[in-house]
Amino acid sequence: MSDFNRGIMKFDGADSPVAIALSAVVVLSAIGVLLWWGFQSAYM
Repeated sequence: MSDFNRGIMKFDGADSPVAIALSAVVVLSAIGVLLWWGFQSAYM
């Protein structure tokens, strides 16, 4: 068992490259949407 497979991520494959890439895409796209929304609302 690796150290990444503990805590909140208690399922097999939690530290697989596919899961890490998918979560990275979700997090980065959410940050991008928040930045876009912030610039749109600030400079209307």
